[in-house]
Amino acid sequence: MASAKLKDSAALKVRLMCEGVRYTAALGAAAAHSMPNYYPYRFKPGEPDPFGKGTAPIPYLMNTPDGTEIRVLGNGDSPWAVQGSRESGYELVDDKGQQRLPIVFEPIHPWFTQKTPDGVAFAQAGVTTHGDMLVINVAPGCEYFLHKHEGQSMRCTFCNYGAPDTRLGPLGQKPGQVEIPEATLERMSQAMAAVVEQTEIRHIYLVGGSLTDPTREAERFLQLARFVKHANARRIPVALGSGALPDEAIARFKAETLVDHVCFNLEVWSEPLFAKVCPGKNRYVGYGKWIESLENAVRHFGRGNVFSAMVAGVELEPEHDMEWEQAADLALQGAEDLCGRGIIPVYSLVWPVGGRQRPDYHQRLFNYFEKFSLGYRDIRKKHALRIPETFMCHRCAYMQVECDLDRQEPPAR
Repeated sequence: MASAKLKDSAALKVRLMCEGVRYTAALGAAAAHSMPNYYPYRFKPGEPDPFGKGTAPIPYLMNTPDGTEIRVLGNGDSPWAVQGSRESGYELVDDKGQQRLPIVFEPIHPWFTQKTPDGVAFAQAGVTTHGDMLVINVAPGCEYFLHKHEGQSMRCTFCNYGAPDTRLGPLGQKPGQVEIPEATLERMSQAMAAVVEQTEIRHIYLVGGSLTDPTREAERFLQLARFVKHANARRIPVALGSGALPDEAIARFKAETLVDHVCFNLEVWSEPLFAKVCPGKNRYVGYGKWIESLENAVRHFGRGNVFSAMVAGVELEPEHDMEWEQAADLALQGAEDLCGRGIIPVYSLVWPVGGRQRPDYHQRLFNYFEKFSLGYRDIRKKHALRIPETFMCHRCAYMQVECDLDRQEPPAR
């Protein structure tokens, strides 16, 4: 019997997440009027570089005709390329000439270049968007980056996003300071109002860099959530994306109706892998305590309203010594366990750093994510769990496929 395969736009999305797109003049031209990618295109050795700088800006997000959203990943070895223009429309084409698909890029909205009354750019005020999701992050610096134990950094091995950097200046974030400055919150609310006015926002997600003390992290997020509740005049659904929190703090978020959903990111399944990939989370919270916190959240918010973001593909790093079949099976084991507890994991595909020189690198990653995604779809059906559109939908799930697969299935009656 032939194994199940991803179909249509979901299959294309996973291909593009694994293989990316090559640089073309059309892709470069699209960058001038599209939301900018946080990672510029990096030309590989020998690849024609029209600028001679080694890098070039590219768009952040593309959408297919059925609304599937895909993060744009630059890759000089990709069989995919972008053709066309803003006036004639852009198309995604493959080297074999077998596929040609109209696409659009997420445009730059006016808010992105606007400023607060005191001169801080909205783009530096702690707000970002992908699709119809507004992400609020006014304290991005993660304390795990600042700590080492026996010479090992406590940051999660796949993460560069939380590194304390120039973002902290405009936000007024200082290492060790829990409270968010009032001026930072006011600027964020001004930017938030502009974003909501200019774009269709259907979800708000509160995130931030981790603190080593979960009680102190809860204090910071309670302050943020209370402020956002006041500023959220349209009552857009809000999700809490903090680290694992104490039970009494979770109860406070529910009692004050500060958020609709909770997402404590376990990142990977199995205690040994957690200890390797997330040494800070393991040391300062612990694997068992993290799952216990998720279970406490289910008790307060209800089954199907609690989530955990997971990084899919990190198991393929060479140091973990797993073939793609074994890695997919381990991830599916975790999905089954968490869903059985009423927790919905959400999986973002990552590019493992190691192993990229293997000739079968892209195919191994695709095979892993295809097997896992189809198996996880069946697990969600078994447990009657669908990702609610108040938390996330296919219009903002730019590196995940759960929403794309769920919308292919009619809701259970």
